Amino acid sequence: MTADRKFRRNPKAPLLPQKRDDNEAGFDGASFSGAVFNLSTTIVGAGIMALPAAVKQLGLIPGLIMIVLGAVLTESSIDMILRFTRASKTASYSGLVGDSFGGPSRNLLQVCVVVNNLGMLVVYMIIIGDVLSGTWSDGVHHSGVMEEWFGQRWWTARFSLLLITTLLVLAPLICLKRVDSLRYTSALSVGLAVVFVAIIAGVAIVKLIEGGVGFPRLMPKLVDQASFWKLFTTIPILVTAYICHHNIHPIENELIDPTQMKSIVRTSLTFCSSVYVATSFFGFLLFGDETLDDVLANFDGDLGIPYSSFLDDIVRVSYGLHLMLVFPIVFFSLRLNLDGLLFPYAIPIAFDNRRFYSVTAALMGFIFLGANFVPSIWDAFQFTGATAAISVGFIFPAAITLRDIHGIATKKDKLVSWVMILLAVSSSTVAISSDIYGFFCSSKAAARS
Repeated sequence: MTADRKFRRNPKAPLLPQKRDDNEAGFDGASFSGAVFNLSTTIVGAGIMALPAAVKQLGLIPGLIMIVLGAVLTESSIDMILRFTRASKTASYSGLVGDSFGGPSRNLLQVCVVVNNLGMLVVYMIIIGDVLSGTWSDGVHHSGVMEEWFGQRWWTARFSLLLITTLLVLAPLICLKRVDSLRYTSALSVGLAVVFVAIIAGVAIVKLIEGGVGFPRLMPKLVDQASFWKLFTTIPILVTAYICHHNIHPIENELIDPTQMKSIVRTSLTFCSSVYVATSFFGFLLFGDETLDDVLANFDGDLGIPYSSFLDDIVRVSYGLHLMLVFPIVFFSLRLNLDGLLFPYAIPIAFDNRRFYSVTAALMGFIFLGANFVPSIWDAFQFTGATAAISVGFIFPAAITLRDIHGIATKKDKLVSWVMILLAVSSSTVAISSDIYGFFCSSKAAARS
């Protein structure tokens, strides 16, 4: 049997991706630990950098509560996806949506995943550029590590460093065709995230003991109507921080024992929410109302403790490397879903080298250009979080549950689904409206000055 006939999709119900072949190149299946590392890496990406700023907007108590609530709702939505996937006997998120609502809805989900993942990967590249070459915030230049170490040269410029990183680091990783191949880089990326949290916590505790910082503001600062509506712009940030739904099926399809997936999700979310809470608490404690949209930009000056410059560099370099290792696992599902949109009836992309490398190169080129022109990670997070991320993470799982074509949803499932939809639609609407309102207010202020 030829590869084309063996792996061709059913035109009536295209699935993305196919279930794995246990005999493929001696691959026996992914392990529990490898899956936990890959899923955790999918979750703990750039979102962790914006969470301290989100907590600054909300205040410490509401901010931490929202982070925990985000983890609980994410676990519920993924549990819905897993249960309905087994009932529908599909092998992908898009296949599940297609089973419930038909082809147009499947395509809409794929569009949302593509928009979300493209936005996330642009954010990753922006932060990598910030770490290496520096960034501007409120008219102040925050130096990057390469600029500090070697001065301003053509090869320490943002464009040059991102191009070198793309060619030497990202390109080889995004060309791997199986998600389990990334388990070791994922394990390293999780370790680097822990290093970041440990350092930021250590510095904050030392400064708190020495009296160098005060206790952070517990509640939001509300001075006018605009500041109230601005609170809702943090919702997309919190939602985006937990988006991993697009990689649930690729990871599950490669497992030795797919029944472990629920435990893998719970383990990963427990770890990731702990990292988020610690980072948000200690980041806000350390920098207070001076916390920037990308908290890494705060680590370019004197922290007020011994070896401050050395610690600054470790924090920025470790997290820059972390994002380089997160990049390919998010890119994996981006490429898979874009290919499903463009070539719904072709053989799986992993078995067509020409299509695989063409789609990969086109996506990488778009992300590279986006990273050089999008002004702020907060802008990118708000756009993708208020639209595609909310749809992928909450609206589609809830809609599948309410549709319940297999009759397996409980009353609790349907109640949680309605709560998800109401929260998703209301928060998205308010966040977008608040952004528009803020844009017009800033435009008027600029015109007066």
